[in-house]
Amino acid sequence: MSRRTQGEGRRREVLLVGNPNCGKTTLFNALAGTRARTGNYPGVTVDRRSARIPIGAREVELVDLPGTYSLTARSPEEHIAADAVMSRAPGACVVVIDATTPQRGLYLAHQIRETGVPTVLAFNMMDELKGSGGTLDLSVIEDAFDAPVIPLVASRGEGLGELRNAIDRALRTATIALPLALDPADQADVAELAEIAPAADRDDASGADRPAEPLAWARWALLSLDADDELSGVASEARAKAIALRDAAQADGRDLEAAIVGARYAKVDEVCARAFARGGAHRSRTDRLDRWLVHPAIGTLVFALVMFGLFELLFTGADPAIGLIEDGVGIAQEWVLGLMDPGPLRDLLVSGVIAGVGNVVVFVPQIALLFLLIAFLEDCGYLARVAFVIDRLMKGVGLHGKAFVPLLSGFACAIPAVMATRTIESRKDRLVTMMALPLMSCSARLPVYLLVVAVVFAGEDRVLGVFSVGAVVLFSMYALSVIATLAAAAVFRRTVLRGPRPALVLELPPYRMPLLGNLVRQTWTRVRTFLVDAGTIILALTIVLWALLTYPHDTAAEAAFEAARHEATEQLAGDALATRLETLEAEAQAAALEHSAAGRLGKALEPALEPLGMDWRIGVGVIGAFAAREVFVSTLGMVFGVGEADEESAPLRERLQSATRPDGSPLMTPLSGIALLVFFVLAAQCMSTLAVVKREAGSWKWPVFMFVYMTGLAYVGALTTYQLGAALGWGTG
Repeated sequence: MSRRTQGEGRRREVLLVGNPNCGKTTLFNALAGTRARTGNYPGVTVDRRSARIPIGAREVELVDLPGTYSLTARSPEEHIAADAVMSRAPGACVVVIDATTPQRGLYLAHQIRETGVPTVLAFNMMDELKGSGGTLDLSVIEDAFDAPVIPLVASRGEGLGELRNAIDRALRTATIALPLALDPADQADVAELAEIAPAADRDDASGADRPAEPLAWARWALLSLDADDELSGVASEARAKAIALRDAAQADGRDLEAAIVGARYAKVDEVCARAFARGGAHRSRTDRLDRWLVHPAIGTLVFALVMFGLFELLFTGADPAIGLIEDGVGIAQEWVLGLMDPGPLRDLLVSGVIAGVGNVVVFVPQIALLFLLIAFLEDCGYLARVAFVIDRLMKGVGLHGKAFVPLLSGFACAIPAVMATRTIESRKDRLVTMMALPLMSCSARLPVYLLVVAVVFAGEDRVLGVFSVGAVVLFSMYALSVIATLAAAAVFRRTVLRGPRPALVLELPPYRMPLLGNLVRQTWTRVRTFLVDAGTIILALTIVLWALLTYPHDTAAEAAFEAARHEATEQLAGDALATRLETLEAEAQAAALEHSAAGRLGKALEPALEPLGMDWRIGVGVIGAFAAREVFVSTLGMVFGVGEADEESAPLRERLQSATRPDGSPLMTPLSGIALLVFFVLAAQCMSTLAVVKREAGSWKWPVFMFVYMTGLAYVGALTTYQLGAALGWGTG
């Protein structure tokens, strides 16, 4: 044992630690109130929530750590908890434990008590334990762990006063590190590794020694460090030493990992046997539901129905808000157009800044709705069942069971889908999902599909006498997107993100009704993160893309069109004048776009686009679609001199159907249309997705990789489609 003295100058940081689904978030919200701040832990894109709260006569920093079952770190996220407890020398730890399943929480509590950090055990959901008929003798646990134990019902605020008092006492009193009983040989290995333990990062005025910390760190290292771990900031000497000690013990017939884990669980099981009596009512209700919801067939059917409802809400529930935002952006643009004289500044504000803000805010309804629904499914306990049911399918291609919801969300929009990968604990599993899911056909691709199908498959031909050709083509594009997504995930798991098939280890918590306040806070946190971090990138990229589509100006062409407008004004009136001016405006836009940097780039790319069945005009549309895929349609409207256009625009369809190449052959044929669709299925034509991936992955490396591999895949896919089809003489005229 080792005693730790409390220096008055020591950091006043209180860590909130606990398993997932233990009510830790509810407790943090109850203690922090409106003081909560959200940021990132240094070096990783994991939310760090903290708040300054009064405890006794002092103010402390309350930090909500990511949910974890132990301090054993198999990912950077889990490493956060271990680092915060062992390296940062906090003032105290509050371990939040689900009173209905205390074994898991007490294992984590045992690890923390081994470090000598002052600890308070907060047993939450005591009302559920009582309602199920269970009992818990808290005095037995308090004696066994030598730490204060506080019963709580955080959702109703019960026990918060006692918890604050216990934290205050923990900050002012000495503590004794909890020993771990190991065999002499195992203990000798732990002590040998402890000799190279790093020093804790403490601003301790007393400079008090903490000899328990090196032993706790050594046990952590023996369970966490290996040749394939994802942990950064660990000295190579420590990793090599831990591996060598484990190998030597194994050669000696000993399993160090099993010995350490087994010793902890032996203590926890012995304490729970004396203190805990499980109730039957609450668990029996959960078991009755699980009989259906985790059934391989029925559970999959229920999940399909739940997902159908979720996507119906995403498509229809968010539409009114999206429409209001788009209307608001249009009103703001019209207001600036009426307020300012024509010029570069007005164009920048209207087409760059206001349009860029619109490109950011328009995603908020879908992001908010998706995360509200995911938070509800997670907090009520159903999302864990989904992962369990779907894992059988997902692990075949190297994906985690929890990847299914983000992947399906990709059918609506890749932006919230990428953010939804946060429910996956392992960074490597998260990256595999993140890199593959933009291949899912999002709703922004649909206008492109509809336009191309209407142009090149406008007839009444039927497949098998039943299905229209257009419907078959649309179905084929969505099927291709699913196949490409799963194939990409399988390739990544075996190459750039190589690793074993992800193991799904999770707890199936009891079903609970989520708290509305928690759902709203979680949703707002995600929305605010998107607006602040990804939104600034999207705004900047929108302005850059606007500049490419606008500059440089062709002054001679502008003067010629201005003269034509003046001539029309003098010679025409009424509807004839309006029609002529509208035509001149569309032609002026087409000429300006052709002369712009994007137009010139499209022409420069034409030699590379011709083997795909495209020309420079389609190339300009592809460049414009980088803002968002649906912009492809409106950009083509400008290129072909139609002006404002959407996928249902008859003039645009007619221009595309009549467009020809320099040799007089039609530009849009069934084959070139299919090649163009294949390109859009596979290409990374969405700067907003790239911006969010940068934010979630923590660097530009992964969005650049995504852009390169998806663009290359799209090019090869379209090239193969067009050239193979041409060689077979199919659909070229």
